[in-house]
Amino acid sequence: MWLFLLFLSVPLIEIALFIQVGGAIGLWPTLGIVVLTAIIGTSLMRRQGALALTQLRTSFSELRDPAEPLAHGAMILFAGALLLTPGFFTDAVGFALLVPGIRAAAYRWLSKRVVVQTMTYGPGQRADMRTDRPFDSRGDVIEGDFQEVDADPRKPQPPSGWTRH
Repeated sequence: MWLFLLFLSVPLIEIALFIQVGGAIGLWPTLGIVVLTAIIGTSLMRRQGALALTQLRTSFSELRDPAEPLAHGAMILFAGALLLTPGFFTDAVGFALLVPGIRAAAYRWLSKRVVVQTMTYGPGQRADMRTDRPFDSRGDVIEGDFQEVDADPRKPQPPSGWTRH
């Protein structure tokens, strides 16, 4: 029900703001502001997105929890969509989401309401979210067989069995 109210109220707010601002400053300045905010917002979004991507790569390389950089990236992406949507209310929310402090507060608010038990880094590896240390679910011993391969390319190799000669 709240989603229906959101989809109903946002366009109504935008229409009301367009009428108020257009009546105060005129049609062309109003349209100019909408286009200008889209251009400025796109530029800011690209910079913030590049920074969030760098933070995400760092968290992956250091095997840290990537939840916060991912959340920041998602909020930046959402801010970009709002800034490209014509309107003053969506622009205000979009610009607000480009402010790192507001994103951090939104992340803290969301992280209190979402609980993650485990997270996977790759095949067979998981991390305990309480300690943020990776562990292997099968234990510390990895068993395997090996076969030495002759690396001399001048030696003739026997047929592989997959082709006919």
